[in-house]
Amino acid sequence: MRSAALSHVRVLDLSRVLAGPWASQVLADLGAEVIKVERPGSGDETRGWGPPWLEGPEPRTAAYFASTNRGKRSVTVDLSTPEGQGIVRQLAGRADVVLENYKVGALARYGLAWRDLAAVNPRLVYCSISGFGQDGPYRDRPGYDFLLQAMGGLMSVTGAPDGAPGGGPVKVGVALTDLLTGMYAATAILAALAHRDRTGEGQHVDLSLLDVQVATLANQAEGYLVTGVPPPRLGNAHPSIVPYQAFATSDGHLVLAVGNDAQFARFCEVAGVVALARDPRFATNAARVTARAELIPLLAPVLARRTTADWVAALEAADVPCGPINDLAQVFADPQVRHRGLRVEIPRAGGPPVPVVASPIRLSRTPVSHEVPPPALGEHTREVLVGLLGMADDEVDALRARGIV
Repeated sequence: MRSAALSHVRVLDLSRVLAGPWASQVLADLGAEVIKVERPGSGDETRGWGPPWLEGPEPRTAAYFASTNRGKRSVTVDLSTPEGQGIVRQLAGRADVVLENYKVGALARYGLAWRDLAAVNPRLVYCSISGFGQDGPYRDRPGYDFLLQAMGGLMSVTGAPDGAPGGGPVKVGVALTDLLTGMYAATAILAALAHRDRTGEGQHVDLSLLDVQVATLANQAEGYLVTGVPPPRLGNAHPSIVPYQAFATSDGHLVLAVGNDAQFARFCEVAGVVALARDPRFATNAARVTARAELIPLLAPVLARRTTADWVAALEAADVPCGPINDLAQVFADPQVRHRGLRVEIPRAGGPPVPVVASPIRLSRTPVSHEVPPPALGEHTREVLVGLLGMADDEVDALRARGIV
């Protein structure tokens, strides 16, 4: 049996909600041992963010929690108590990575900040995720995905233009800033581990949702830096490529993603509007971007004449990128999605299997596995305290009786 890529890495995850747990789930998928520390009695807030709920015994677990916590062991510890703080210090001494998303300075009050735990374990990689970073004028503010989509500029370029039907800024349909921050956190942790493996030195990783959101504005941000002009909202259109947007068909919608002039010529041939490809106003992408307001009204009625399926079949045959706008039922029924195995069911004791979305990472020698379901609250407390820290069962019982674990 092949070992997983990160089977040698232990992660102590003090984070909650989404950005931090997303990062630790990426690491768990790659084989890291992830110990999730939760508050006794309530745990991660997302356990209660339902409906929908997983099927199974009480207390119910929200699907939200299941989406970001597979592959982990749950240990309950009250960090506000000296005993709980001592347990976390012992766990950190045996960990490669600590991941946290508390407010800036909160863990210092418990003696669990980066400097505190680095003194216990100099090889430790300690990753802090916050709304605005560990320094600067906003460092003490709480950060939430919706807020950072707004403050970080994403909503300014998302949605229909002002004055258009339904116009105005819109947030993305998933908590994209949190998810991207989790991905950057996982990447940064792996870089820090690589450095540690060469030098023996741990380090502090400082990630902010604001930084990530601004950084991932990508071409939109670079366009502003080059021109000094804030880009407008264009709905489903692209600022630099035309036609690259959604169009109404006779029975739904089609996304047309013409990426170059040859594709535009082939599209025009299939659509029966060959003259448009020869028109100097539309012959090149740069010309089409300039003449967007003239071209799109000419294409819209043409695309509205046929069904989405008809267009997809005809345009795919001509090697013109296009596709339907699928709802999630259609996504998971799609033959390519099914072939790639993006729906996985993880068996669990005491309940039906947990359906999850598979990791998109495909490694040829160290494949990702999805074998450990999202944990019940405190499911592994005794196992970790006895097996890893060497506590006696009666010590664990005493701590539990006092509400410390």
